[in-house]
Amino acid sequence: MLFELSLFPLGKSRGMSGDVARVVELIDNSGLPYQLTCMGTMIEGEWEEVIELIGRCRRVLLEKHDRIYLLLKADELKGRTGRLQGKVKSVEEKLGRPVRK
Repeated sequence: MLFELSLFPLGKSRGMSGDVARVVELIDNSGLPYQLTCMGTMIEGEWEEVIELIGRCRRVLLEKHDRIYLLLKADELKGRTGRLQGKVKSVEEKLGRPVRK
């Protein structure tokens, strides 16, 4: 499954990168494939393992903040893996070149 997660504390207008870095560290340490973007993080994995990871990410922010914002999208296609990079590669093939990263 592919997941897109946006998770950050509310009540701060600037300086959220330290909090985001704590969450990304948890995601990185999970061993799951992921891709960080400026608006969220894409994660690939099974429902149970990703939901458990999101719970840990949520708890780490709640240690320091009273309110957090969490937005989660999921795309499930049975029996398919490697879609995190595969979708990008498919677009690059159609363009005939790599996309800017």
